[in-house]
Amino acid sequence: MCRLRLLRDGAWLRRVDERGLARVRVQLQEFAAGVFAGLPRVDQRETGVRYLRGLMLDGQRKSMQPMAARLGVDHQQLQQFLTSSTWDVVGVRRRVAVSAVDLVAPRVWVVDDTGFAKDGPASACVARQYSGTLGKVGNCQIAVSVHAASDAASAVLDWRLFVPESWDETCVPDEAGNVANGHARRLRRQPTTLDEAGKKKPHVRKEVPREEQIAQILRRRAASKIPDDQRYRPKWLMALEMIDELGGWGLHPPLLTADAGYGQVAEFRQGLSERGIPYIVATTSSTTAQPGDAEPVQVAYAGVGKHPAPRYPQPARSIKDLALDHGAHHTQLVHWRQRLPATDDTGDQPTGTLSGHFFALRVRPAGRTVQQGLTRHDPHHSDGVLPDCWLLVQWPPGHDEPTDYWLSDLPADTPLTDLVYLAKSRWRIEHDYRELKTGLGLDHFEGRSWIGWHRHVTLATAAQLFLTQLRLSHPKAAGQP
Repeated sequence: MCRLRLLRDGAWLRRVDERGLARVRVQLQEFAAGVFAGLPRVDQRETGVRYLRGLMLDGQRKSMQPMAARLGVDHQQLQQFLTSSTWDVVGVRRRVAVSAVDLVAPRVWVVDDTGFAKDGPASACVARQYSGTLGKVGNCQIAVSVHAASDAASAVLDWRLFVPESWDETCVPDEAGNVANGHARRLRRQPTTLDEAGKKKPHVRKEVPREEQIAQILRRRAASKIPDDQRYRPKWLMALEMIDELGGWGLHPPLLTADAGYGQVAEFRQGLSERGIPYIVATTSSTTAQPGDAEPVQVAYAGVGKHPAPRYPQPARSIKDLALDHGAHHTQLVHWRQRLPATDDTGDQPTGTLSGHFFALRVRPAGRTVQQGLTRHDPHHSDGVLPDCWLLVQWPPGHDEPTDYWLSDLPADTPLTDLVYLAKSRWRIEHDYRELKTGLGLDHFEGRSWIGWHRHVTLATAAQLFLTQLRLSHPKAAGQP
């Protein structure tokens, strides 16, 4: 039978036993035939279906041995399928992504990342790093993902495992503190503490020689079979790479949204603009901008050298200051979607709406990166004018200052209600992560290989897409309103 369990965000997760899977066997075979169409051998395609069944069957753990026990097969068969079988995971991911876009008919794409807590140091790309999932620095893996979302459904389109600097020997600094990887930070001095007399005490951590650091990293990379072209780069750049890969598959976002970890990065916003992708992304209050009506003025020529480019007469200000100047009295109450059930112990339908107080104004994001991007895009750009865009601000009543900010390059006549709806549309990916982790074992992979991790998350994504297909085709049976 199929059982339904309500997740915290109100989305229903289908929990399936053997009888339930038997009831949808035909649909699963048809779905798998499309997803695994590129696998060259019959036994690979059969094991792929078996792995999907193992992920969807009800059970606490979705690692190899528990899944194999529920399926009645040798766990080495599943392990071999993930780690050493010669099937193309990128091809499967492409077919899943194409099917997801066709099924979801997204209004937005969403970029985000999630953490996978780990106990030991052996899993590919595990490190002590900050994870929003954990809410702190912890021993974990980080994955960046791109999702397609609409009012009715959402699905993951692509994944990348983040490579920390500690897993890339090109990030090890030389004696001068320089690194070969252009994305890596320069070496920071080891922290010190002060005794009562004010004298510096050396940090207790033992310094590892550079050659030994490189040898350790190379051993870890070899053990996890990390491809040589997979190097440390920032998460926002990984997101742009995935967007390019999806574009190569004929998939293009109607609009992209992301949290402030991505939206505050001017290079990320410029990358979207250069690709012709409209966006509405969260950002931090310290982001600087000129007012929308500000204009650069010509600077007097000193008579020596090149004529100076026009400049804005006032320095750029933080968007928080611009919002405070605009004032809370300009906010409007906006409702953006129906409120979903908060508990799973009643059969009540959603009641009421989610709402908040917002205003939007035009601004011109500033900064060296923005100026360099304009020059790179147009070498003859000389009028000094910064592009204008929307600044969307959420300011709850009774608060001394706004709580949230977004930047968007949507047209100047976009209604406030549309800006709010689109800014808040990334909520659905929390459902994706929760369903994938809670019900489909996304973070249960215990292997250590790079390829094994990517194959596991791709198959978990396929399993979620199949369940989404069932929900959309049988909405009442799946608990949809």
